Amino acid sequence: MVGVSDGPAHTRAPAAGEVPLGEPVLSFALATMIEEVGAHCGAVYLLSRDEPVLEMTVMAGLPRAFAAPWERVGLSAPIPVADAVRRRGLVWVGGEEEMARRYPRIAVVLPYQFALAAIPLATEDEVYGAVFVTWPGAHPPELAGWERDQLWAGCRRLTRRLARAAEQSLPPGREPDLLELPLTGVAQTRGSVEAVRMVSRLPYGLMSLDLHGRIGFVNTAAAELLGRHAGELLGTPPWVSVPWLNDPMYEDRYRGALISQEVTSFVALRPPGQWLSFRMYPSMTGVSVRISRARAVTALARGAAQADPEQPRLVTISQVLSLAGALTEAVGVQDVVQLVWDEVVPAVGCRAMVILGSQGGRLHVLGHHGYADPHMVERFDGLPLSERTPGTQVLNTGVPAFFDSREQLERLYPDRQETRSGFAAWAYLPLIASGRPVGTCVLAYAEPHGFPADERAVLTSLGSLIAQALGRALLYDAKHRLAHGLQQVLLPHSLARLPGIEAAARYLPATRGMDIGGDFYDLVPARPLAAAVIGDVQGHNVTAAGLMGQIRTGVRAYTTVGQAPHEVMNSTNRLLIDLGADLFASCLYLRLDPAAGQAVMARAGHPPPLLRRPDGRVRVLDLAGGPLLGIDASAVYPTTEVALAPGSVLVLYTDGLVECPGVDIEDSLVALGELLAEVGDRPLESLADAIVRHGAAVGERGDDVALLLLRARDDG
Repeated sequence: MVGVSDGPAHTRAPAAGEVPLGEPVLSFALATMIEEVGAHCGAVYLLSRDEPVLEMTVMAGLPRAFAAPWERVGLSAPIPVADAVRRRGLVWVGGEEEMARRYPRIAVVLPYQFALAAIPLATEDEVYGAVFVTWPGAHPPELAGWERDQLWAGCRRLTRRLARAAEQSLPPGREPDLLELPLTGVAQTRGSVEAVRMVSRLPYGLMSLDLHGRIGFVNTAAAELLGRHAGELLGTPPWVSVPWLNDPMYEDRYRGALISQEVTSFVALRPPGQWLSFRMYPSMTGVSVRISRARAVTALARGAAQADPEQPRLVTISQVLSLAGALTEAVGVQDVVQLVWDEVVPAVGCRAMVILGSQGGRLHVLGHHGYADPHMVERFDGLPLSERTPGTQVLNTGVPAFFDSREQLERLYPDRQETRSGFAAWAYLPLIASGRPVGTCVLAYAEPHGFPADERAVLTSLGSLIAQALGRALLYDAKHRLAHGLQQVLLPHSLARLPGIEAAARYLPATRGMDIGGDFYDLVPARPLAAAVIGDVQGHNVTAAGLMGQIRTGVRAYTTVGQAPHEVMNSTNRLLIDLGADLFASCLYLRLDPAAGQAVMARAGHPPPLLRRPDGRVRVLDLAGGPLLGIDASAVYPTTEVALAPGSVLVLYTDGLVECPGVDIEDSLVALGELLAEVGDRPLESLADAIVRHGAAVGERGDDVALLLLRARDDG
């Protein structure tokens, strides 16, 4: 049985409120331009009257769905038509690699071989829109001079029409898309009937797909091979009407054939065990498909099944979901590297992996596993990106590379040292996140390894998952380095020497999260009496850290001019309110007088300090205090005198030391007091380490920790 279908026509009506020019001016102009330069697809964009957006008004040559993500394009978007308008010049993209390098967002959606030109529709004073046209992959990488002239001439003609329409207040509306031109020179009706009969007698399958992928003709052999009646197939895409072809990879092959205008083939499994070969022959009007039995592939598959009937698929859906979930939990770059080693490498069957990145125009090895000689990988660290290697090529272009054997890699890169690593096949996967290359994932195989189309598709998809995690991880690591550096700058590099006082301090960032904390401490060697301070600014960000630095500076200044403890707290409180930061801070301020054996303290919502007496007894100091700094400008901060005999130890800390999820703060203080009673006579640096270890043993820190230890000594 033979079936033929014309398929429904698809047009777009003018939008409400738009007045068409009376004839499809844009469609005719676009079709003429495409024909004059031998292109196979194009579209006209017009600038919106209400916003800085280019709107696709008509498309020709291919279905609008191929360009669906770019039906509306902001003028600032990194898209060729927007670039053409901004530059008022022609934008040329000569092929897949250049597209991946300059416009990675487009390359990710349309990873095919084609060339593109974008030209503005504009006069010296007015912008009306832009046009793009595309050529198949066989087009030379450079735009010929005559093609450039024809494009500009066509755009100038169209611009003049648009200018006249604007003068007459007749803006063009949307016009029907031109998907194909009527065929000429077709045989008469009798000849057409005979052609259909001839095709129906052929022993292999033939079917025709229109530009939307719908089946318009199918012969008897094709219907039998697909396992469907012709009536069930006509007017539908095969990946819709044939369940076992319902795989995005097969539709992607059809799209690739149409855009590149190159013959494309693939094999597909018709359950339970018959492999079929599909060969696609594209043209400007659709795709002809030849279907035949792939007997060699079927025999090979049966042999493999007999050898290992339990062999799983390359990557199952559950593995992909597991990997996606695990990657969302990765924090830093090394977490991503470890997850790729733990999750991806076992799933795809390779033996080693490397994650590459770039910085300052040079290649950087972010992490690796599985190499017997680590120096084999590390020697690539710092390699200029201009060096011709598989890693730099994939990183620069965003196009994956697969090498089935050592011989293939040596043939393409004869001077490279990858082949000396002991591996026999490689997959280089571009890691593209948010439209930009962030790295390359290299998978190395112990034996020669063929990469069939479905495996390449899976590996490329895994690369996309890894890229998203790596992009976040690189940002995390950069912020973490910034946070650490800023924190180190804001905290004192060393503690001032105070007469009669021995001091030690520690600062630990939170083990959870990556933001900057506002914890601080300081010693101020003022006359006649020195001072100590510890505090914690609300929040975990750069603002909190900056405010912490201002508070430290303020406390130092107020102490130096001789203010009493309660005055220092009052002044600091007003400073925080005057800064208008809308953040609060806790603070504990001490004026130290070791000669008199006492300390005067003022507290603003800060955790109480611990005091270890010379006889080893420990108590939590119950100090009078006021509210947090930055809340009430009229707040009062009373002071408390505390005896500080020689040998006494004061433990000042921020709440991160004693607050832990699931642990009562009173229990934490009791445990800290018991530790202080037991080891409080150690040298102060050793005691600080012991307290920090104790805090780490309690559990994960959700907050920063600042610790300041003061021991009174008899210098007389």
